[in-house]
Amino acid sequence: MEIIYLAGGCLWGVQAFIKTIPGVITTEAGRANGTSDTLDGPYDGYAECVKTIFNPEEVTVETLLENLFLIIDPYSVNQQGIDVGEKYRTGVYSEDNTHLEMAAAFIKKRRDSDRIAVEVRPLTHYIPSAEEHQDHLDKYPNDYCHIPSELLDLYRREEKK
Repeated sequence: MEIIYLAGGCLWGVQAFIKTIPGVITTEAGRANGTSDTLDGPYDGYAECVKTIFNPEEVTVETLLENLFLIIDPYSVNQQGIDVGEKYRTGVYSEDNTHLEMAAAFIKKRRDSDRIAVEVRPLTHYIPSAEEHQDHLDKYPNDYCHIPSELLDLYRREEKK
């Protein structure tokens, strides 16, 4: 199994979608590349993210990124939907340099690569979000999400076919 951290705005919807992708084993809502080991205190530079444990024999980094790009506005800086602020920036983080190289290559080969605002950086720090944010939309399906419901349910619909 391998781990990659995907940031796409508010982590509630990102987690709800990413965990349905075939080959994704488990997900956890968290904070990437902040400086604090606590959830309390002032904002410390983190990006809301989803720790994604996946089976590379079932899903590739490129496929994970294709899916991330389905649910984000890749040109937006520090905003997805109505959520605004640095913690809502988009990004791909990993402790595995190969993942970062794959992410950079994925972006570079796009025709719109010069407009992409998705950061690709080594993971320097991670902490899980509070329990109330884990699988939040499963518990509270009517809460706000910037991802349209038809996308959130994309793989659930395909399972039913």
